[in-house]
Amino acid sequence: MGLLDFAKDVGRQLFDTDAEAADNIRQHLEIKLTGIKDLSVEFDDGVATLCGECANEATRNNAILVAGDVKGVERIVADDLTFPEPPPEEKEKFDVYEIVSGDTLGAIAKRFYGKASLYTRIHEANKELIPDPNKIYPGQKIKIPLD
Repeated sequence: MGLLDFAKDVGRQLFDTDAEAADNIRQHLEIKLTGIKDLSVEFDDGVATLCGECANEATRNNAILVAGDVKGVERIVADDLTFPEPPPEEKEKFDVYEIVSGDTLGAIAKRFYGKASLYTRIHEANKELIPDPNKIYPGQKIKIPLD
């Protein structure tokens, strides 16, 4: 997940001009996530480039999704957002799903797991993006845990 496209016109409003985007996105990531050292963010014409050292793969993946959930961001480049290589059995396994109009976490859980009640699994995997499981919106990209 080094480069991922996002819906530019949806997400949390953090900046009004491109000049303030990089600092505001970096501050937002530092508030929402722990486990990233030497975080730097560059922003140019809708593209946010993230650099730093993540504690693990999950932190890196969450950073990409949290930054992509910012209004005005249409692409994330994270080639220099690194993490130590985990043992194969600890690699995070997930699909990225883009929420569409009418979706609920329960409906998404039913589609992927066969039970709407397993929406808590999706919510837990995306708690940095979705503080309230009843507040999701079309265009938002989330992780669907596979293991």
